[in-house]
Amino acid sequence: MNGTSFSSDIRYWLRQGNTINHLLFWNVIVFLVMGTVYLIGRIAPTTDFLSTFLFDNLSLHANVFAFLRKPWGLLTYMFTHLEFLHILFNMLNLYWFGNIFRSFLGNQRVLPLYLLGGVMGGAAYLLVYNLAFGGANAPMIGASASVMALLIACATKLPNYEIGLLFIGSIRLKWLALVVIILDLISLTQGNVGGIVAHMGGALTGFVYIKLLNNGTDICQPLIWLFNRRLQVETPKRSFKPKKSPLKLVKPSQEENKQLRLDQLLDKINDNGIDSLSPEERAWLKKMSQE
Repeated sequence: MNGTSFSSDIRYWLRQGNTINHLLFWNVIVFLVMGTVYLIGRIAPTTDFLSTFLFDNLSLHANVFAFLRKPWGLLTYMFTHLEFLHILFNMLNLYWFGNIFRSFLGNQRVLPLYLLGGVMGGAAYLLVYNLAFGGANAPMIGASASVMALLIACATKLPNYEIGLLFIGSIRLKWLALVVIILDLISLTQGNVGGIVAHMGGALTGFVYIKLLNNGTDICQPLIWLFNRRLQVETPKRSFKPKKSPLKLVKPSQEENKQLRLDQLLDKINDNGIDSLSPEERAWLKKMSQE
């Protein structure tokens, strides 16, 4: 026994400042709650209405009148899964591509793009069902549109970045993204038109986001500001004046200064991505890595 509990491990994992970990956590929690309620409904049929109630309130309804009665579904659907393979593949892709996105574009952009991709995918789903299928009410759940936004954003920003795939080997992100989109389009003939439309909406969001970002426009900036503002309100800074000490002030050594600057640059990469570093900061980091 190492003296740590499962709950303490989860708390430590969530305190690492990685938004991907939080997204994985909440998707899994909702999946477990939904699965538990469905299982209880099978064991005690009189409680089956609970699973129906949960699904009805967490899913995105295609019919415009049903959507207007439960508009929050445009946000909750992207955290909701029922089938094990559905959540497994979505969470694996979220972990892989979300962390690549986070490494190069910063932690603070992860949640805004996840939400934006899900909302745009959901909007495309609503539009197609109401224009092409006469407003048939087909509820949708799943994080696929949000994950597609992150995947395509990575492939657009880093087209030649290589990742290793089991049984396949190294493949560049641009080719992987192309294969995923082609497979989605091929599966249109097998049904689930709304789901594929949502995927394409998320993919388009990721592509447009990076193109605009490269031109100096960050469409996620309002959400970034909102979330940062909320954190500042929840954790106000305490101002105090230290008392004068009779002890002699000891200046930090050169090694301590180097470590302080290294920590500051690593924090900057974590928050804003490696592209936020200036040429001088990149050169300094490179020099430090060679020492």
